[in-house]
Amino acid sequence: MTVRIYHNPRCSKSRQTLALLKERGVEAEIVEYLKTPPDADTLVDLAAQLGVGLRDLLRTGEDEYKQARKNIDGMDDGALASWLAANPKVLQRPIVVSNQGARIGRPPEAVLDILD
Repeated sequence: MTVRIYHNPRCSKSRQTLALLKERGVEAEIVEYLKTPPDADTLVDLAAQLGVGLRDLLRTGEDEYKQARKNIDGMDDGALASWLAANPKVLQRPIVVSNQGARIGRPPEAVLDILD
């Protein structure tokens, strides 16, 4: 099984989700998305795999979001995906993707149903 986690090592939920994967013996590809942000197309694909709109990937409590909110509200999905790719700190985390689907690890146990 292939598993990828979009991970922020400074985030407690992200660390807990990664630990949960390791406890289950899952060797995940770790993408530290602040160092290597997903591009706009990948973000659109992630939202589709999660079954959510692109706006659901935004962490609205982040300062970057608050400062850009007026501009973001008027963006179409293409512009929003590009903005999010350029501002990865605002991306929901962690996101876990397997061949059985994708989940946001909040709470970390939410990813268990996409593991073999």
